[in-house]
Amino acid sequence: MNSFTGFVIKEFKQIYRDTRTLMVLFGMPVIMLILFGFAIRNEVTNANIAVLDLSKDEVTREIIRKLEASKAFELSDYLESYDEVEQRFREGNIKEVVVFEPDFGNKLGKEGQADVQVITDATDPNLANIVQSYTGAILLDHVREMNANGMDGKVGINVLTKMQYNPELKSVNLFVPGLIAVILMLVSALMTSISITREKEMGNMEILLVSPLKPYHIILGKVLPYLVLSVVNVITILVLSKFIFQVPFRGNLVLFFAESTLFIVTALSLGVFISSVANNQQTAMMVSLAGLLLPTLLLSGFIFPVSSMPLPLQVISNIIPAKWFLIIVRGIMLKGAGITLLWKETLILVVIALLFIVLSLKKFKVRLQ
Repeated sequence: MNSFTGFVIKEFKQIYRDTRTLMVLFGMPVIMLILFGFAIRNEVTNANIAVLDLSKDEVTREIIRKLEASKAFELSDYLESYDEVEQRFREGNIKEVVVFEPDFGNKLGKEGQADVQVITDATDPNLANIVQSYTGAILLDHVREMNANGMDGKVGINVLTKMQYNPELKSVNLFVPGLIAVILMLVSALMTSISITREKEMGNMEILLVSPLKPYHIILGKVLPYLVLSVVNVITILVLSKFIFQVPFRGNLVLFFAESTLFIVTALSLGVFISSVANNQQTAMMVSLAGLLLPTLLLSGFIFPVSSMPLPLQVISNIIPAKWFLIIVRGIMLKGAGITLLWKETLILVVIALLFIVLSLKKFKVRLQ
């Protein structure tokens, strides 16, 4: 019994002395609780909307004030013509446009009926449904107030809805582009980090040290196979999404593959950086899962809208490469957006890729010395 007690005490001491094990045991639950607790939200807050007021009377101004007062919306733009609607959606800055017909107030007063068109960006069908229901609730509340204030006869507002880019509200249009980012991150970053770390564990890195290969030769040799495999994965996903799931592809194919290659390079540089700071495959895997996979799933906008998350998580999401790649992929595939609309997201990915390439090379040289 004393031997068993001593053995258990030894195991506890061994765990406490291993900083990485303690990080996994106590750090991972905290990280997962914070991410899942704050990122998973059914409600919507601060969704950017625009208004096209063709009437500009007191009734429409009052409804607009109620939309602005709602925590669900952030009124970001006033449009002047219907021609601006498509452009705003393609830019990806707004989730909904509320259009008031001409002479709205007079029609509501004299005829008892007036039309409001609610156009929603349905590339995220769940968000589109929620935003549309919030808008309908505000309009219905305004009608009840008008009727309660003793207007002559009952009035009503006809809400004409339109789901832009995804009228059938297919969920695959949301998940397939997002899965491209998740799969590429797994194949490129996770597998690369494990592959290079395996060389350290097996002692092969010492052999490479005495070879004529330079650090960047070693890195390129390790990542090129995963670059090719990732491109093959992109082609496979694209074919399956088109012919199996009927996900539309409205953009430029060359631009899509160029952006995908940029994201693959970014993910590969992240994998190399992780491998340069990890001493074994287990550590590399845990860092990749906690630092890359979970943020990609929860903070990129893949499933839950970033605008509804707390401000600290919104700030953190800006350093998640998958967030910008998702905007690019959905813009190209579902909206037909070109580089003129996606240049900012592309530039951010370029900066992130260059940053981690430089850090990886620098860290790798240090580890080889």
